[in-house]
Amino acid sequence: MTALSVLDLSPVAAGSTGAQALRNSIDLAQLADKLGYVRYWVAEHHNMPMIASSAPDIMIGQIAAATQRIRVGSGGVMLPNHAPLTVAERFKVLEALFPDRIDLGLGRAPGTDQVTSYMLRRRQNVTEEDDFLDRFSELMALETRQFPEGHPFQKVRAMPDDVKLPPIFLLGSSDYSAQLAGQIGAAFAFAHHFATFPADEAMRLYRESFKPSVSHDKPYAILGTHVVCADTDEEADRLASTVDLNLTRRNKGEFLPLASPEESLAYQYSPAERARVAQNRTKLSVGSPATVKAKLDELIAATKADEVMVTTMIYDHQARRHSYELLAPLFA
Repeated sequence: MTALSVLDLSPVAAGSTGAQALRNSIDLAQLADKLGYVRYWVAEHHNMPMIASSAPDIMIGQIAAATQRIRVGSGGVMLPNHAPLTVAERFKVLEALFPDRIDLGLGRAPGTDQVTSYMLRRRQNVTEEDDFLDRFSELMALETRQFPEGHPFQKVRAMPDDVKLPPIFLLGSSDYSAQLAGQIGAAFAFAHHFATFPADEAMRLYRESFKPSVSHDKPYAILGTHVVCADTDEEADRLASTVDLNLTRRNKGEFLPLASPEESLAYQYSPAERARVAQNRTKLSVGSPATVKAKLDELIAATKADEVMVTTMIYDHQARRHSYELLAPLFA
């Protein structure tokens, strides 16, 4: 049976607050823990009013402390925004406090717009557009203590020194990220919910490229996907209208808190917007438990995913809880 997990962006609903969104994340994590989900990942995004999750390492500690057995991790830490030593030490601290329950998911993107990205990185002396591999190599050298002889960082130790880094996952949505994850020996989490590259092809490239590492001795592939599950197909479709309007607004550069289904259904879509919404709906699993199960089974069969990681970005927190409640027994 395919494992089932949660990706949480701490969505902010219109009329609510970022603080409430973060509290909702802890509440949802406790539910996921009770329902038997394998892991709970939180994201890193900046300067986006509909997403409160900007500091995954802080949220991981809070969620791990509030749960009992579920693995908790980053989906992910955007490595270009951080010094590798900082990442190593924060996740070693988390691993020390919650042994064998922490995951270190890494991303190559900044998780924000260009101006905010520059503000995050402007004191890091970044000269290249994509220096992910350099940062990843430094992170691994800190862990394996394999800096070359005479290297200025050779005697630097990420503390606590006697704690290993958690398992490493690379997030991606392209053929490049799939092959890179394989080449560096990381587990791979593919973002099917927004990727334009085919998920089945990405998973195949990842497995073919895989080389064992200190983090993983064999490939492990997670399929990230967007699910809206409700008691009926009609109710799920109504709830998913929030996703439709959020996509439309983002395509216009409008990053607003999530609209209610009532506001979303009242929106007057242009023909071009309706076409984009329809295309995006092909990536979503929306419906009753039976409808969603059929769609996910098809995805799993095509990608041979070891695990499905579900994100649900809808307006009402109770409806989001219920979606995960309905989904869990389908993969028990």
